Amino acid sequence: MSKKLLFVLGLTLLMVPRGNTQGISLGPQIGYYKAQEADKGSLMGGVAWRLKVKPIFGVEASINYRQEKYADDLLTVRSWPVMITGLVYPVPMIYGAVGVGWYSVTYDYNKAKLPLFKDETTQKVGYHFGGGVELPVQTRFLLTGDIRYVFLDYDFEEIPGSGSLKSNFYVLTVGLLYKL
Repeated sequence: MSKKLLFVLGLTLLMVPRGNTQGISLGPQIGYYKAQEADKGSLMGGVAWRLKVKPIFGVEASINYRQEKYADDLLTVRSWPVMITGLVYPVPMIYGAVGVGWYSVTYDYNKAKLPLFKDETTQKVGYHFGGGVELPVQTRFLLTGDIRYVFLDYDFEEIPGSGSLKSNFYVLTVGLLYKL
């Protein structure tokens, strides 16, 4: 699946006319999120890459690390979301976002409470939408901040009494991108 994502990203770069690009930027991002049924909210971190095209379009690729606990610590879910997001700028500093993510997900069961369960790693696809702001800082940096809602359904059916747990979430992110 990651090869397909890299192919789409590469194809996107080839399709953008070079004379119309407004800039490429890269940098770290941090976020806070809480899945609907997670025990508590958590921080996540990663890196984002943006390509802004004149006059109003852009694309972002990002990879992050996140972890959350469910069912009173019976299950810890760790994931590496790789996301591609289309950006639309109705005004220069405000954008709408919509995209897709590929999540490599590891389910770690609490061995003291669930000794018969084996940890497993799977891949999930999720979708997101939201919006944010992109503020220039000095001449070479962009400060970004956004909120996104992510549709991501984990499979909790193996945990007794947890078949109805929801894993969709809002995420608030802040990034500092360096203009290349």
